[in-house]
Amino acid sequence: MSTPAKPRISKRIAAIAESATLAVDAKATALKAAGRPVIGFGAGEPDFPTPDYVVKAAIEAAANPANHRYTPTPGLPELRDAIVKKTKRDSNFEITVDQVLVTNGGKQAVYQAFATIIDKGDEVILPAPYWTTYPECVKLAGGVPVEVFADESQNYLVTVEQLEKARTPKTKALLFCSPSNPTGSVYSAEQVKAIGEWAVKNGIWVISDEIYEHLLYDGATAPSMPVLVPELADTCIILNGVAKTYAMTGWRVGWMIGPKDVIKAATNLQSHLSSNVNNIAQRAAIAALTGDLTAVHKMGEAFDRRRKLIVKLLNEIPGIECPTPTGAFYVYPSVKGLLGKTIRGKTPKTSAELASIILDEVEVAAVPGEAFGPSGYLRFSYALGDEDIVEGIGRIKKLITEG
Repeated sequence: MSTPAKPRISKRIAAIAESATLAVDAKATALKAAGRPVIGFGAGEPDFPTPDYVVKAAIEAAANPANHRYTPTPGLPELRDAIVKKTKRDSNFEITVDQVLVTNGGKQAVYQAFATIIDKGDEVILPAPYWTTYPECVKLAGGVPVEVFADESQNYLVTVEQLEKARTPKTKALLFCSPSNPTGSVYSAEQVKAIGEWAVKNGIWVISDEIYEHLLYDGATAPSMPVLVPELADTCIILNGVAKTYAMTGWRVGWMIGPKDVIKAATNLQSHLSSNVNNIAQRAAIAALTGDLTAVHKMGEAFDRRRKLIVKLLNEIPGIECPTPTGAFYVYPSVKGLLGKTIRGKTPKTSAELASIILDEVEVAAVPGEAFGPSGYLRFSYALGDEDIVEGIGRIKKLITEG
């Protein structure tokens, strides 16, 4: 009698959902490579080159043999010091170098934050719509994601009352992201303070993703929660990186900021997982953080122009309702008015089906709301050229309005 074959892939890894944003971008890229005129709105990265002074620093670093060897797991001392100074400069939050851990991009910081403080069965409140990676990292840590949904009528911003309703004795942490991916919504200082005070009152950790902190419009601000609620500092982990601000998504440099005991524990995890981040990329990050923000501001001006353009164009399409975002580089329109409408013989019941129809019929790629929470929405990145925005949204309008 033969022994039953054991699963080749562990249940833990097999349960991880595919990254919907990367999947959409990969499909669009494959179609483009096949010669199709696809316009992809799926990418979560700036379409600008990394600033030249950052690239120059990397080239110089690559020629230095000191950067060819292992370096300390928590990051180059010069980079950790630059992060301390940048955090004071940009957020007015005072920290020390032993509160900083440099990671391989923001994603590793997200994973390690949850892995470090979450135990099996702990609940983590995720305001939805949320970035597609958050719930997967919570589950990998043994935690239970608890969605709290705010729709377009709330500008996708959850309230303290909603958070309180979701709180249970098992609640360990809240994931907070402002400006938001996928919605581009930004919490006001008053809202940030109220949520921070609620977390302190109830002994709940806050993991605050601040990766889009510099991408703000219409006078919006994105204050760091422990600055507004200082007593939260001992139970708050801040996540950040150079990817979005400096157009450095491929360089893979992020960081965690937190209480010393948490950073020490996360550093121990990273010492077994990956050790130090690539030294060349770390040197480039030093140049980015210590340089001026001129290039960043120029990118921001382009994003602002595109933001206004894409919102205008989307709101001209019957059945689409697109709030105006004040941060990041995404719009998150409701497409509930298009569900149930027959489009070229097909009748989508979900935003995933609608996104598939749009890609198949007019070769425009957007990420469906199911990747970020409930159905009924599409995420469009406006980190692409003005002409592509006009052409892409124009194709969708023609598809939806044709006889």
